[in-house]
Amino acid sequence: MTALRDAAMTSKAWPFEEARAVLKRYGGKDPAKGHVLFETGYGPSGLPHIGTFGEVARTTMIRRAFEIISDIPTRLICFSDDVDGMRKVPENVPQQEMLRAHMQLPLTSVPDPYGEYESFGHHNNAMLRRFLDTFGFEYEFISATEFYKSGQFDATLRLCAERYDQIMAIMLASLREERQQTYSCFLPIHPETGRVMYVPMKEVNARDGTITFDDETGREWTLPVTGGHVKLQWKPDFGARWAALDVDFEMYGKDHSTNTPIYDGICNALGGRAPNHMTYELFLDDQGQKISKSKGNGLTIDEWLTYAATESLSYFMYQKPKTAKRMHFDVIPRAVDEYHQQLRAFPDQPLDQQVNNPVWHIHNGKPPASRMVVSFGMLLNLASVSGAKDAGALWKFLKRYAPDASPETHPDLDAAAGYAVRYFADKIAPTRVFRVPDAREQAAMEDLVTRLRAWDGPTDDEALQSMVFAVGKEHGFEPLRDWFKALYEVLLGASDGPRFGGFIALYGAAETVELMERALKGELVSGATQGA
Repeated sequence: MTALRDAAMTSKAWPFEEARAVLKRYGGKDPAKGHVLFETGYGPSGLPHIGTFGEVARTTMIRRAFEIISDIPTRLICFSDDVDGMRKVPENVPQQEMLRAHMQLPLTSVPDPYGEYESFGHHNNAMLRRFLDTFGFEYEFISATEFYKSGQFDATLRLCAERYDQIMAIMLASLREERQQTYSCFLPIHPETGRVMYVPMKEVNARDGTITFDDETGREWTLPVTGGHVKLQWKPDFGARWAALDVDFEMYGKDHSTNTPIYDGICNALGGRAPNHMTYELFLDDQGQKISKSKGNGLTIDEWLTYAATESLSYFMYQKPKTAKRMHFDVIPRAVDEYHQQLRAFPDQPLDQQVNNPVWHIHNGKPPASRMVVSFGMLLNLASVSGAKDAGALWKFLKRYAPDASPETHPDLDAAAGYAVRYFADKIAPTRVFRVPDAREQAAMEDLVTRLRAWDGPTDDEALQSMVFAVGKEHGFEPLRDWFKALYEVLLGASDGPRFGGFIALYGAAETVELMERALKGELVSGATQGA
């Protein structure tokens, strides 16, 4: 066993813990199918949200961890339940009236409100695949429409008819009495209207593999369970899919956790072996509400990638998957800076620490070097005071701070500068609230201006930070955080900000003096008022 495999077998990183559990599933033997199958599921009832990406990203991390500890081949399937009937019109898509006219049709039979694809389901599937391809995921995509119609699911559907009573016993135990009266695990697709029908069964014929039911008008129909004429309710579909594909691992959100015994029970009833599963906590919007495809709340993948690189999103997904996370714009700057902190730490870590570092899992064991000599948070503040409209305008300051840096030698810094200008303009500038200093703050800031004018010491972060610190102490700020908070509120229009010595080193002593003099004259407050 290699040193890497040894380290992976004892790593406390959650992808390795899950990977070891999957390996233990086979007890040292190879799977009969010749590979280990990881699956992620997606309901294309609305535009893919960032949680969908997270599920694939995290499953990929476990898959790659498994490949370190085992030589068994792996596959990853992304399964789209696009035969599901449209039960709600998403709030964040066009042509609402048109979509309402197609309620209960399978999503791949609902016209695309964007007019780009053959159906709404196809549109959302394409969006999902584009997002996943952006991040370079290796996966196989399966559409439920194709899965049902092509016959790949037929053997399992016939088995569902044969073991209908077992499946129904599992389902009925989880339902209220009123729902029990009309429930069936089979949902017929009406031969004339094409709608997915929620109706009780008059007969399930296991020998013929057919179901008989009455539609809403009282007409009786008999349909084969095969060939895409029916679909399974979503809970039975979950377990039946596991059995049909022989899935070894699938993760899903906490809102599914109470259904795990149902999924497992149906898989077992159909002769399958329930996969290993991992439950993750939900993503929340800025109001603490679960993000939803139909509401379109929370961040989209495109929105994140407008303001930060892909790796920062992968880092965010790695962190504490079993803890609920707010998914809003204000999490982006911290994610970027923490990601680069981990990159910088990686080369000097021993192997047993490297396999616990998030960047190992983001980059499959081969993280790049970080060239971010300035934090993203500092870039945001530089954008704030410089009035920069693009990354090029920030490089005047960056070159002075780091003379050896350039857009060519530090591409991640150059990209981050562009993201920072955009983030500042869209998300920070509209919310800034400047104020004038009180008498004590005014005196301290005038003192700081005097010292900066006369400063002939080193222009490094630490020396300047010590000088700013000394000014606050001498003017009686206790705690000292109140002094820095005053600087941020007066100069930047925010309650939090950068390490101020580093800010001066980056922005320049003379430029900082000019900024403070404008603030002391009240120009920043009046300027913000005029711009409002």
